[in-house]
Amino acid sequence: MNCLRDLVLVLLCLLSLAANAGDLPRESRVPGGVALIDLGPGESAPGRAVFNGHFAPVVHHEGRWVAVIGIPLDAKPGPADATLERTDGTEGESLEFEIATKQYAEQHLQVQNERHVNPSRADLERIEAETVRIDNALGYFDEQREPELAMNAPVPGRRSSSFGMRRFFNGEARRPHSGMDLAAPAGTPIRNPAAGRVVETGNFFFNGNTVFVDHGQGVVTMYCHLSRIDVMPGDEVAEGDILGLVGATGRVTGAHLHWGVSVNRALVDPALFMSGN
Repeated sequence: MNCLRDLVLVLLCLLSLAANAGDLPRESRVPGGVALIDLGPGESAPGRAVFNGHFAPVVHHEGRWVAVIGIPLDAKPGPADATLERTDGTEGESLEFEIATKQYAEQHLQVQNERHVNPSRADLERIEAETVRIDNALGYFDEQREPELAMNAPVPGRRSSSFGMRRFFNGEARRPHSGMDLAAPAGTPIRNPAAGRVVETGNFFFNGNTVFVDHGQGVVTMYCHLSRIDVMPGDEVAEGDILGLVGATGRVTGAHLHWGVSVNRALVDPALFMSGN
């Protein structure tokens, strides 16, 4: 009987460790990746991490504090320097790390609507205004909300490895792909992968119908090309809540979900946050 009890306790301990081990993204210190920087033990967070002028998450993991730094796709390989702004008022601390080189592939796509390749003057004015809204949404920072950093895919189905690819639309070069494309039929429900609050929704020129969800401390996710939006800014959304339906709005070649993950205003590879990936 005692042996059985001991075995159960061991299994419970292992399950607890496994759950705890999954609450950080996988580290990948490359452009479009994530750097995990150990800040040491303590009862409370030692301060706020800053990289490229934006606050980054500082989370508690296995008895230690960790800064989760998002690395932009356009970051140059080589030495990088974040800062820890200490809460005790002492001088800030440099958090140095190295960004490795990563070569992303190219992707050539044909788009039917020529305006989505070469926008008109009116389109450009609309795009400029929308860029401000997108930047504000992706740069949102809620210090009080604790982010959940292990996420499930928002829709089932095949996920492409297109993140970071340099894209060519109708033969013309455009910015690298800053999210993950998930293949799903039009009308498929899109489920929120982690608890958060909706900070922006709308129809955008390139992204089509889009939802932005803040998960706390500079972690924001975006969902693009929806056929229908089922939430409004200010809505609190739990894990699994439906945000909308898969569609083909905006600049697309067919129905799918474009899923983006932003950390300290850097769009990074969502695969790093996927549970069991």
